[in-house]
Amino acid sequence: MNTHTLLLFSATVLPLICTPGPDMLFVASQAITGSTRAGLRATAGVLLGYSVHSALVALGLAAVVAASPVLFEAIRWTGIAYLVFLASKLIRSAFSSRTIAVKAQETKSQLRKGFLTALLNPKGMMIYVAILPQFMDGAGNASLQAAVLALTFVFWCGVVYSILSFVVGRVGATGGEFSAARRRVIDGGAGGLILLAAGAMAAK
Repeated sequence: MNTHTLLLFSATVLPLICTPGPDMLFVASQAITGSTRAGLRATAGVLLGYSVHSALVALGLAAVVAASPVLFEAIRWTGIAYLVFLASKLIRSAFSSRTIAVKAQETKSQLRKGFLTALLNPKGMMIYVAILPQFMDGAGNASLQAAVLALTFVFWCGVVYSILSFVVGRVGATGGEFSAARRRVIDGGAGGLILLAAGAMAAK
């Protein structure tokens, strides 16, 4: 797998990772309640959960590629449709005025809770199943490609959520809330990038 493919994949999944969801809100809640260290423990749990997804998806996608090119194409277009859906939700959200409140939770068992949050998160599994096939070459080793892409996703989750843990640890001192303006910029920017990625995938 070449560097260009990995960079394109990273550019596609980063806006998704940065979009507020169960994983991000869980990590943020632990960091704001129990300090940066609590957020980092929650992050480690989330990464363990996605590592299980990685193993399952690497095996499953390899089987799909080997069994049916038609089914593989169906998954690819389902992934494109999913990205368009996500982008439309984010762009609509950018026009609303709500804020993101980070609510405090107990800081015990962050690792276990983070693991379960990621493992049971349907959004996370959809990212694996719907997006990874877009960057795989049917002529190559499907298992190896799926594994590399899945681990790349886990790596970026670790980077984003670790940064989040440091940043949100400071937010607690200012009331634990992100402004509507910042949230609009994040949602609108992420939605636009995801829409561009979907267009590029459909043009392949």
